Amino acid sequence: VPGDADTDLADYPAQVFDAVILSQTIQATEQPMTVLNHLLRIGRRTAVSLPNFGYWKVRAALLAGGRMPRTRSLDHNWYDTPNIHLCTLADFVDLTVACGATIVEAHALAENGHARRMDPRRLTHGLLGPNLFAQGGVFLLKKA
Repeated sequence: VPGDADTDLADYPAQVFDAVILSQTIQATEQPMTVLNHLLRIGRRTAVSLPNFGYWKVRAALLAGGRMPRTRSLDHNWYDTPNIHLCTLADFVDLTVACGATIVEAHALAENGHARRMDPRRLTHGLLGPNLFAQGGVFLLKKA
């Protein structure tokens, strides 16, 4: 159902959908936690995809150039980007915990479009792993 995730989700009754999908949008919402809570409330399962601002190419571009990086998937200047809440995959996992969600499945997205299953617990431990090497992620969630 198209609409504005920041305002329209509150109008839906609980558990009205088998699945809800928010693709490449959560980082562009005004209140990501509120949006995710609504998605978990209205859908039995919630799929969320997002870019990873912890991707090594983003980190390297910021370190080397001293400016907000631009990549194929994040192709905006800092002043005109729709991405108002920059986060890494590990940050998103923290949000799911704060919202009381269970991660049913998680997949790391490579630059070539391929996906590989990942263990979301590895995102929050250590420097290496999917948080560094994934351009984005897809998470299948349910309310705990």
